[in-house]
Amino acid sequence: MNKILGFIGNGNMGRAMMGGIIKAGLFKPENIIVSDINEKSLKEVKEEHGVKTTVDNKDVAKEADIIILSVKPNLYPLIISGIKDSVKEDVIIITIAAGKCIEDTEKQFGRDIKVVRVMPNTPALVGEGMSALCPSKSVTEEELKLIVDMFESFGEAEIVDEYLMDAVTSVSGSSPAYVYIFIEAMADAAVLDGLPRDKAYKMAAQAVLGSAKMVLETGIHPAQLKDNV
Repeated sequence: MNKILGFIGNGNMGRAMMGGIIKAGLFKPENIIVSDINEKSLKEVKEEHGVKTTVDNKDVAKEADIIILSVKPNLYPLIISGIKDSVKEDVIIITIAAGKCIEDTEKQFGRDIKVVRVMPNTPALVGEGMSALCPSKSVTEEELKLIVDMFESFGEAEIVDEYLMDAVTSVSGSSPAYVYIFIEAMADAAVLDGLPRDKAYKMAAQAVLGSAKMVLETGIHPAQLKDNV
């Protein structure tokens, strides 16, 4: 693999993805370049993973064959305007921001560009992410396979049509927040009944983890699993 992978933004999600990709051997650390305005953050990721770092997004744009825009959605217009004249002709842009459709990204670059829109979720931080991917028409099957492999290095991935991305945001992108509320509520009830809080959290979280694995690994309908309990 001689391609260069670039990250613009070095937040928690970007670093989670980076760790999975390196661990899976998809890209060597020396073939990854990361940009961020936070020099302390860059120093940490360089020490942790051995990747190249820079404070200039254009350095990433000039070197990378694949660029992951790992920044907040409101920063996309500013970031893209700063790199659009520096990216390689055949670059692949991966967006992970909610609400940023492929057409919007293409318009901001001002040309037909390869885009893969992705909705990951925060469990990627522990290697259990769920990501949905939607490629633009110019992305080849070989290129898409590599990108699917990248996202499967820290969880699971599915290819979906773009019109389904709002549903994906609900069912997997945002839903971890609802699960945390559910775990918190169950644990609070157990604490009221006298269980120590640390044990209550562990028991509630493990019950959710085990239940999820039952759905994924048995193939039994959730309603049947519910009745079995």
